[in-house]
Amino acid sequence: MPRPTAAQLAYGSATVVVSTIAMLLLSQTSTGLGVAVISAAALALGLLVALTVPLPRRRGRHAARTGASRAAATPAAQEGATGDVRVPEPRTASAEHPVHH
Repeated sequence: MPRPTAAQLAYGSATVVVSTIAMLLLSQTSTGLGVAVISAAALALGLLVALTVPLPRRRGRHAARTGASRAAATPAAQEGATGDVRVPEPRTASAEHPVHH
Protein backbone atom coordinates (compact mmCIF):
# COMPACT_ATOMS: atom_id res chain seq x y z
CA MET A 1 0.00 0.00 0.00
CA PRO A 2 1.45 3.41 -0.94
CA ARG A 3 2.22 5.98 1.71
CA PRO A 4 -0.42 8.66 2.25
CA THR A 5 0.27 12.06 0.73
CA ALA A 6 0.36 15.29 2.70
CA ALA A 7 -3.07 16.23 1.35
CA GLN A 8 -4.56 12.93 2.52
CA LEU A 9 -3.12 13.38 6.01
CA ALA A 10 -4.31 16.98 6.22
CA TYR A 11 -7.85 16.30 5.01
CA GLY A 12 -8.21 13.19 7.18
CA SER A 13 -6.94 14.92 10.32
CA ALA A 14 -9.08 17.99 9.78
CA THR A 15 -12.12 15.79 9.23
CA VAL A 16 -11.53 13.91 12.47
CA VAL A 17 -11.11 17.07 14.54
CA VAL A 18 -14.00 19.04 13.03
CA SER A 19 -16.44 16.13 12.97
CA THR A 20 -15.61 15.14 16.56
CA ILE A 21 -16.24 18.65 17.84
CA ALA A 22 -19.41 19.05 15.78
CA MET A 23 -20.89 15.71 16.85
CA LEU A 24 -20.03 16.29 20.52
CA LEU A 25 -21.64 19.72 20.45
CA LEU A 26 -24.73 18.54 18.58
CA SER A 27 -25.30 15.41 20.67
CA GLN A 28 -24.56 17.10 24.01
CA THR A 29 -23.45 13.75 25.41
CA SER A 30 -21.48 13.58 28.62
CA THR A 31 -21.16 9.83 29.10
CA GLY A 32 -17.98 7.94 28.36
CA LEU A 33 -19.76 5.55 26.03
CA GLY A 34 -21.24 8.41 23.98
CA VAL A 35 -17.86 10.11 23.62
CA ALA A 36 -16.28 6.79 22.60
CA VAL A 37 -18.93 6.16 19.93
CA ILE A 38 -18.59 9.69 18.55
CA SER A 39 -14.79 9.42 18.53
CA ALA A 40 -14.91 6.10 16.68
CA ALA A 41 -17.34 7.53 14.14
CA ALA A 42 -15.12 10.58 13.61
CA LEU A 43 -12.06 8.36 13.10
CA ALA A 44 -13.92 6.24 10.56
CA LEU A 45 -15.10 9.35 8.73
CA GLY A 46 -11.55 10.78 8.71
CA LEU A 47 -10.19 7.53 7.31
CA LEU A 48 -12.86 7.53 4.61
CA VAL A 49 -12.05 11.12 3.63
CA ALA A 50 -8.29 10.44 3.59
CA LEU A 51 -8.71 7.44 1.33
CA THR A 52 -11.01 9.21 -1.12
CA VAL A 53 -8.79 12.27 -1.68
CA PRO A 54 -7.70 12.05 -5.33
CA LEU A 55 -4.10 10.95 -5.75
CA PRO A 56 -1.82 12.81 -8.13
CA ARG A 57 -1.71 11.09 -11.50
CA ARG A 58 1.51 9.53 -12.61
CA ARG A 59 2.91 10.59 -15.92
CA GLY A 60 3.42 7.99 -18.57
CA ARG A 61 6.91 7.03 -19.65
CA HIS A 62 6.47 9.02 -22.86
CA ALA A 63 5.40 12.25 -21.14
CA ALA A 64 8.86 13.77 -20.81
CA ARG A 65 10.63 14.69 -24.02
CA THR A 66 14.18 13.60 -24.59
CA GLY A 67 16.91 16.05 -25.51
CA ALA A 68 16.85 15.09 -29.21
CA SER A 69 13.11 15.54 -29.58
CA ARG A 70 13.27 18.86 -27.72
CA ALA A 71 15.90 20.17 -30.15
CA ALA A 72 13.78 19.07 -33.11
CA ALA A 73 10.78 20.96 -31.73
CA THR A 74 12.57 24.33 -31.60
CA PRO A 75 11.42 26.99 -34.08
CA ALA A 76 14.88 27.11 -35.73
CA ALA A 77 14.65 23.43 -36.59
CA GLN A 78 11.13 23.88 -37.97
CA GLU A 79 12.01 26.56 -40.56
CA GLY A 80 10.91 25.70 -44.05
CA ALA A 81 12.43 26.70 -47.38
CA THR A 82 10.56 30.01 -47.33
CA GLY A 83 11.92 30.98 -43.91
CA ASP A 84 8.56 30.72 -42.12
CA VAL A 85 8.58 29.29 -38.63
CA ARG A 86 6.15 26.47 -37.88
CA VAL A 87 5.43 25.95 -34.20
CA PRO A 88 3.93 22.54 -33.38
CA GLU A 89 0.71 22.39 -31.41
CA PRO A 90 1.17 21.19 -27.83
CA ARG A 91 0.15 17.57 -27.37
CA THR A 92 -0.07 15.61 -24.20
CA ALA A 93 1.48 12.19 -23.81
CA SER A 94 -1.90 10.68 -23.06
CA ALA A 95 -3.18 11.81 -26.46
CA GLU A 96 -0.31 10.04 -28.22
CA HIS A 97 0.13 6.94 -26.09
CA PRO A 98 -2.60 5.95 -23.65
CA VAL A 99 -1.18 4.50 -20.45
CA HIS A 100 -2.81 1.35 -19.13
CA HIS A 101 -2.01 0.29 -15.56
